[in-house]
Amino acid sequence: MDSNTAIAALAALAQSTRLETFRLLVRHEPDGIPAGELARLLDVPQNTMSAHLATLSRAGLVSSDRQSRSIIYRADLQGLRNLTLFLLKDCCGGSAELCAPLIAELTPCCAPEVKLS
Repeated sequence: MDSNTAIAALAALAQSTRLETFRLLVRHEPDGIPAGELARLLDVPQNTMSAHLATLSRAGLVSSDRQSRSIIYRADLQGLRNLTLFLLKDCCGGSAELCAPLIAELTPCCAPEVKLS
């Protein structure tokens, strides 16, 4: 990821409705949420939500898929990964022990579930 792409992603998230939309989509991965349902859940007019989703999409943070008459939106986890890696690249000047607490804090939320046999 280059600086301009990172700036576009951060700018897209620097607005409260878009940030809440993105966080809601992340919580609903991998199923996604229809655009109308997003507008209803966040109490935002549908045309306003469409504009917010377009901004997030251009920033590489959401993707959409038409299913019949609905458009299902999903968080683009690869875009989030790229942004996170861009922000953390060269973390702490190469001193891995300084980044360890950050990595440890991120790991529990993303760890795969272990199924007991």
